[in-house]
Amino acid sequence: METLIKASKKPKYPASILLVITNNQNAKGIEIAKKYSIPIKVLDKKYYNKIRFEDNSIKILLNYKIELICLAGFMQVLSKKILTRWKNRIINIHPSYLPENKGLNAQKQALLGKSNFTGCTVHYVNEKVDSGKIILQEKVRIMHKDNIESLSNRILLKEHIIYPKALKKIALNLLN
Repeated sequence: METLIKASKKPKYPASILLVITNNQNAKGIEIAKKYSIPIKVLDKKYYNKIRFEDNSIKILLNYKIELICLAGFMQVLSKKILTRWKNRIINIHPSYLPENKGLNAQKQALLGKSNFTGCTVHYVNEKVDSGKIILQEKVRIMHKDNIESLSNRILLKEHIIYPKALKKIALNLLN
């Protein structure tokens, strides 16, 4: 999230981060948003079930006139209601070279699968987990000595490169 915010602050970057919504009152993104003076809405999962969370999120997103949603660390499958409202305008980053290793624990899946490489993928969000149209990908070679942490750290470095590039690409398309 911070990488997207930093990119959006650069001159001539075609997107602005207008709002952060979370369902976790302890999310790291709250402090990051505060650091950059970005409005934060916390709809804590202790008080909001999935339906109430999404209904309130939709109201907030419409109020802020949000055109594109970038998920970052959001571990919840979105409903058809929100996916339809922002069709092809919700993106996510996943720590694997999709379509391989969808869902949770992607790095562990890659290591257990004895893959030679994995990576990260920015994709559109649809009804199926990590199955939307791919926007950008970057490969990361799996080293013999890798463990989940070392592999995750190398993937994260690539994520910080491709997520702002993908957002820029989509924002430019929306402007044209």
